[in-house]
Amino acid sequence: MTDKGLIHIIDDEPIIHEVLGELLSSEGYTVEGSSRGEEALAKYPDYKFDLILLDLLMPGMDGIEVLRRIKKIDPLAVVIIITAYASVESAIEAMKSGAFDYIQKPFKHAELILTIERALEHRRLQQENVRLKAELKNKFSFENIIGKSRVMQNVFEMIRAAAPTRSTILIQGESGTGKELVARAIHQNSDRIDFPFITVNSGSLPPDLLESHLFGHVKGAFTGATAQKKGLFEAADRGTIFFDEISTLNIETQAKLLRVMQEREFMYLGGTKTIKVDVRVIAAANTSLEDLIAKQAFREDLYYRLNVIKIELPPLKERIGDLPLLIQHFINRHSQENDKQIDGITDDVMEILEAYSWPGNIRELENLIERAVVLSKSRIISREMLPPFLLCPSEDEGGGNHPGSMHLRDQIHSFQKKAIIDALHRSRGVQKKAAALLGVKPTTLNEMIKRLEIDVTRLPD
Repeated sequence: MTDKGLIHIIDDEPIIHEVLGELLSSEGYTVEGSSRGEEALAKYPDYKFDLILLDLLMPGMDGIEVLRRIKKIDPLAVVIIITAYASVESAIEAMKSGAFDYIQKPFKHAELILTIERALEHRRLQQENVRLKAELKNKFSFENIIGKSRVMQNVFEMIRAAAPTRSTILIQGESGTGKELVARAIHQNSDRIDFPFITVNSGSLPPDLLESHLFGHVKGAFTGATAQKKGLFEAADRGTIFFDEISTLNIETQAKLLRVMQEREFMYLGGTKTIKVDVRVIAAANTSLEDLIAKQAFREDLYYRLNVIKIELPPLKERIGDLPLLIQHFINRHSQENDKQIDGITDDVMEILEAYSWPGNIRELENLIERAVVLSKSRIISREMLPPFLLCPSEDEGGGNHPGSMHLRDQIHSFQKKAIIDALHRSRGVQKKAAALLGVKPTTLNEMIKRLEIDVTRLPD
């Protein structure tokens, strides 16, 4: 039988050692025993125990004091208190001192084994949490951008190389991939760090108002211009201005932006005075600017001016190996914000998340983890905390638990494939309409069709 872990029994009653020794050995655990607290503490650090079963009342040092000293030696130690002298006060004191759980003698064997299994899962998640935090701190984080995949390491290298320069940068990637985080990281690692970083949401304002917003205006430039106002370019002088979704700029505004980038000067709307500025431009796009140029919806000269250094951000589905790091990062962030202690997620939750296609990318993942942290009533996020759309109908009905059922990932892929084929039938093969029925972008649907190997030319009747 595979060794499931080393359990330390600390109890002054020989019969407890005998009963627990036989029970735990039969379940595949290795057992070490101590009859007094002093004897138990002397075994550290020679032994690395996975779990401690600790009696509350013993001769000499009592269980609470032993618990406190064990937690000083090993802060991640998982301790279950077992005692015949249960009381509300002692239970509260034990939990405050770091006990995982509290069981009263005489105990039921099945209840004890279940509690031990939960405690060991808790310890595994604690250890994984520590490992992931170390990885985030030491190797796989760059200004809140997380990733150990090769493609993300390439992004980090590009940021390090480009940040100290004056070059214009174009960041391309789907919505939710973290384009603004990359832009901020570039600014934070440049010699402009002490000056403003200003974000322009290009598509949120009508053209006339956007130009006033960017370049400022003089009094009387248009109806409602009752005073002179500075624009964002002037406010960003010596700093960085980030154009989010620059593809939404109209052609006229693109021409004025090109002039500012080339000449490093502009005029207020309605003004005649030239204003000199030193602003670094970083732009982001979630669509192909080359395609827009072909449609005469984007200026080719502006594109070449922007595309000095291009950083391409991959969608989350192309960097699934980064999921554990990202999940732990968001768990840490939202646990702190919500004053909760969440250690991690169960293995089946990880399988579900790894099988999902993530059309909303990192933003969708963070929203999902925040929801799970807020709703979770334990220190481990389980499948019950996931939104219903991530769970297969067969699982909801219990159909995934019988012998011979498909692997969870296969079930999710099968469900997705059936849903896509059904949508394609209903839309008579028009992928844009099928995407609308499924509530995803056409590009996302196209990627899913490729990934799931759906032959759109041979859809079954």
